[in-house]
Order: sequence, then C-alpha cells, then structure tokens
Amino acid sequence: MSAAVTGRVDLVGGGPGPVDLMTLRAWRLLMRADVVVMDRLGPDIRPHLAPDVEVLDVGKLPGHHPVPQDEINALLVDRARSGKRVVRLKGGDPFVFGRGGEEVVACVAAGVPVEVVPGVTSAVAVPEAAGIPVTHRAVASAVHIVNGQSELTPATLAALGDPDVTTVVLMGVGALPRLVSDALHAGVPADRPVAIVERGHHPDQRTTRTTLGAVVLEAGRIGVRNPAVIVVGDVARAGLLMPDLLSADTSIGGALR
Repeated sequence: MSAAVTGRVDLVGGGPGPVDLMTLRAWRLLMRADVVVMDRLGPDIRPHLAPDVEVLDVGKLPGHHPVPQDEINALLVDRARSGKRVVRLKGGDPFVFGRGGEEVVACVAAGVPVEVVPGVTSAVAVPEAAGIPVTHRAVASAVHIVNGQSELTPATLAALGDPDVTTVVLMGVGALPRLVSDALHAGVPADRPVAIVERGHHPDQRTTRTTLGAVVLEAGRIGVRNPAVIVVGDVARAGLLMPDLLSADTSIGGALR
C-alpha cells in the first residue's frame, strides 16, 4: 500500500489460537496489512506474512504489561496516520475482555478509520475443544462470562449458584483460590462440577474435571497454568456428551476434531 493512501485500523479477532480457526475476512485483512500489532494469545501469523510487513508484539502477561494500553492506542493511531493498513490482531474476540472498545474509541477520536472483525471467543471455543457445550438442553440455558482477575460481583455469585447457568472464567488461574472461597462462602454447592481446559485447541491441551470444593487442591496438585479457561456448571461434568469417555484429567477434544 502506498503511503499516500489513507491508513486505517482493523481490530481482528484471531480466535482461540490455530490459524485455521480465524475468519476468512481476518485472513484477507492480514494478507493486505502493512503493520500487524499482535497480542500474546493471538494466532502466530508471522510465517504467513510478507517479509516487509512490520510486526509489533504488544502482548501482556499476567501482572506484566510491558506496553501499556495507552501506548498501544497511540501506536495504532500513529501507524494509520502515516498511511499504513494496520491490523490489530487479538486472541479470541476483540470485544470479549480484549480492550477492543478502548482502541476503537482512540481511533475514532483521532479521526482514523477503524472496523472490528469478530473472532471466535475462547469462552466458547476452548470448552468446545474439550467436549463441553456452554449450553445444553435440560442442563444449562444461559452463560455468564467473567474476568477472573476482577472481584466476584453479586451477578457472578448468582450465576455460580444457579444450576441452569454455565459460568465461564477467563484469566482466572491465579485468582482461583479467591474465586472458589468467595463462591463457597456465598453458598454455591461444593459439588458443583468444574472443568479447567488448558491450552485449548493446541496439541498439548489438557482438561481437568473436578468439583468446586476440590478444584484448588487439584489444580495445585497437577500444576494448572495459563492460558486456561475455567468452566463451572453441570455442563462440565464428565460423560455429559460421551458417556464412554469418563477420564477425569484427559480431554475428549481430540475425539471431536
């Protein structure tokens, strides 16, 4: 793209990790990009990009944000104002705990054209990889998605206590003891099924199925690590979809792919 052409920013949801789970629109935009600004958990698109594409890594780790959000916003605006086509590549969906809304506001305020390309959110895709439907007839009729780094709100405690609701916790491994303590203190049954899906849709994916009362000890025993999605509710119980596959610590995602 010529620098004389007005630049733009596309906030692209990269999905849960594998490149082939991105949308066709996401792929087309990446193939036309001059600049790709990447998150830590987005798909690794670098081998597919032309050599002259500028790739900027602004990924965050839990408790460690080397590039603050304000600087990311400024970077997007700066590159677009210089006439570049900028793809802001995010893991999952840009508007599901991706701070995409803040980046849209920054671009609009600067007069930079911006669009959002939805991606498959890990809140749904990662449980699916383990054979866990976030809703299932006669089991769960609603889904509550929560940022595990935040304090539990009354709405989240109500969702955890409702047997018809699936609660999906993103970015919650470090806060798991606090989340469980607060839930149990609020009266959520200790036998509520819980599944932790680590590294969903990757070859080393691991699923641990347990209960709310036992999950902290079990997670510590086996060394659960981020990235992981925590599912609380009856949909997480072993054998829900495939009763012949009842292992407590192995994923059935491979059987579904």
